[in-house]
Amino acid sequence: MGELSGKSVLITGASRGIGAAAARAFAEAGARVALAARSEQAMASIAREIGGGAIALPCDVADFAQVADAVRTTVTAFGQIDILVNNAAVIEPIARLQDADPGDWAAAIDINLKGVFHGFRAAMPVMAAAGGGTILTIGSGAAHNAMEGWSAYCTAKAGAAMLTRCADLEGRAQGIRALSLSPGTVATDMQKTIRESGVNPVSRLDWAEHVPPAWPARALVWMCSADADEFLGQEVSLRERAIRRRAGLPS
Repeated sequence: MGELSGKSVLITGASRGIGAAAARAFAEAGARVALAARSEQAMASIAREIGGGAIALPCDVADFAQVADAVRTTVTAFGQIDILVNNAAVIEPIARLQDADPGDWAAAIDINLKGVFHGFRAAMPVMAAAGGGTILTIGSGAAHNAMEGWSAYCTAKAGAAMLTRCADLEGRAQGIRALSLSPGTVATDMQKTIRESGVNPVSRLDWAEHVPPAWPARALVWMCSADADEFLGQEVSLRERAIRRRAGLPS
């Protein structure tokens, strides 16, 4: 068992990529894991692989009621929710502003920004009543740098960074730790979609430049420790060698 023995974590977007890797990393650290995602079959397979009481919860983060249900089910199953990982996100639509479909653009905001708000809104009252907890959100360098074709993604990630700051401002006195992880480019299905688009320099990066999903997953586990308290309300960047060393990753 690891340093999170007895803790429980709910991870959104847990059927693949960083979310799936995080589910495995938290379980290895001793936590009880609730996986939430729209892809029920893939998510259930990962939960079975993890074992140890891991549960799979069908959940569309764009729907607050479903996120609130996931939080309640986690508490029912494990007695508490100590950690929430706001991970669910999509990169599409990849389109210039003048060409973007308004419906597709809004749908991305519903997942990437409103989904993060829904996580905070559902988990914070429960954590506050229990004396505290940790809420980690997957950020991005796109929150700080405009990228061609990524207006929805950049806008949502910038908003998510501000939500983290707001949650820290409002929740720290209640024992709620809110911080964000900017993982850099990660070798996931999202990167394959970006590569296929051929839009902006990220699509042209050599695949070897992307870090494995296990790296941000391990960083998320580290961010639950007191060693990361200096970053509360802020974004931790995995591009920084000092951060990778502190998270036990190759620097």
